Amino acid sequence: QVQLVESGGGLVQAGDSLRLSCVDSGPLFSRYKMAWFRQAPGKEREFVSLITRTSGATAYVDSVKGRFTISRDNSKNTVYLQMNGLEPEDTAVYYCAAAPNDNLFGRDISQYEYWGQGTQVTVSS
Repeated sequence: QVQLVESGGGLVQAGDSLRLSCVDSGPLFSRYKMAWFRQAPGKEREFVSLITRTSGATAYVDSVKGRFTISRDNSKNTVYLQMNGLEPEDTAVYYCAAAPNDNLFGRDISQYEYWGQGTQVTVSS
């Protein structure tokens, strides 16, 4: 069983940084590829980044490349999203998700079996 809880969101100004965390309270975290998605009001949920379970390979949506960094600590059952240079367009609810595969194809939402409840990130201009 995977149970994901996100934290670290908040209200910041453009250019600021935030680090999101997603903790799995279950015992199977290391078996899952982990990803971050976001959903802005009136928009579809959007893939942001993923990290594989074994090699730690990563992938990012173009709009966050060079600004966001995903990482994981399997000893703490935690995946992180370090977000630097935040822009108003990054405003959304951010969700972490877990998929039982290890590929770098992240955009297909249907592959993710578990989701957190989300954490709000608001970036003011």
